[in-house]
Amino acid sequence: MTRVGGKAELADRVLGGWLGRIAGNMLGKPVEQGEVWTRERIDGYLRRADALPLTDYLPEPATEEDARRLRPEWRSCVRGRIHGSCRDDDVDYAILGLDLLETYGFGFSTEQVGDLWLLRLPFLQTFTAERAAYRNLAGGLRPPLTATYDNPYQEWIGALIRADVHGWTCPGHPHRAASLARRDAVLSHTGNGVYGAMFAAALISAAFTAPTVRHALDEALAVVPPRCRLARTVRRVVALHDSGLAWEDTLTTLARETAGLGWIHVVPNIAVLTAGLLYGDGDFTRTVTLTVRGGLDTDSNGATAGSVAGVLGGAAAIPPRWTEPLQDTVRSAVFGFDGVRISELAERTVRLADGPTPPTLPA
Repeated sequence: MTRVGGKAELADRVLGGWLGRIAGNMLGKPVEQGEVWTRERIDGYLRRADALPLTDYLPEPATEEDARRLRPEWRSCVRGRIHGSCRDDDVDYAILGLDLLETYGFGFSTEQVGDLWLLRLPFLQTFTAERAAYRNLAGGLRPPLTATYDNPYQEWIGALIRADVHGWTCPGHPHRAASLARRDAVLSHTGNGVYGAMFAAALISAAFTAPTVRHALDEALAVVPPRCRLARTVRRVVALHDSGLAWEDTLTTLARETAGLGWIHVVPNIAVLTAGLLYGDGDFTRTVTLTVRGGLDTDSNGATAGSVAGVLGGAAAIPPRWTEPLQDTVRSAVFGFDGVRISELAERTVRLADGPTPPTLPA
């Protein structure tokens, strides 16, 4: 694969990834509860608020019932109320991943990922598989037992949301990015949970040099086992998109085919993400809004979609209505990072991405 252009282009694309991740996360945060906020209910909310088609952050709720159903964070995540980003684990893990690479380098071990969690991340800001792994770490277990002991969430979306930094720091090298993401993911996940992280890291890495989002998806598919359920689901979405099926009908079909897995499982969420990317076709606003309207784990999917679209087009291509309310500021539970500037995070990421080529080490 060809390398990304000069330093200015690299910096713009990395900043686009950070801004896109944070904006997409903020967009999806108020409706992050998949069993309540279905795709149909999200669109109903938007119709009542006269906000379809969606082109900005979610509007304030039009009814008291809508307000009660939103997550409590909505008061600082809807348009007109955003003054810097809310704290959220989808952003915390990107920050923690950056700290991991700055602290241990690209040769980090899975054990060092766990060490950094215990040092930097409060236990009560972890959820599902990460909380199970954290508890196992604190109890003295070591990988891979941290992922498998008393952990029913091994194939949920948690490892995928930790993968962005590995893509941002390996621009144009999707296999290398996937290798780093795998070494991180196996602390808490197995099977499709790990493949989701590898896929996301490769997808973001490929977005630096791929001519279209479809090309980036094809490259990302090459890093995961072709017969795993995650890969088959991505290919199914691609096939339905290529057949000319409408976005709504594609998601209806995939919801039926992945029924029973739950709204935080990585497989149905990868379907929503892939559909948002394909039907968004590189346009930042269309990509993140379609992805969040797709439901399930809305803030996680919005964040990853925003990261991919932000890298594809660069920060300069993200409309100001998404970036200006963020005020270049991140709230974070990661010790030492609360209030950090988004631009600083991007600059630190560029220093890693522009440094010596990281080796591909065994996971």
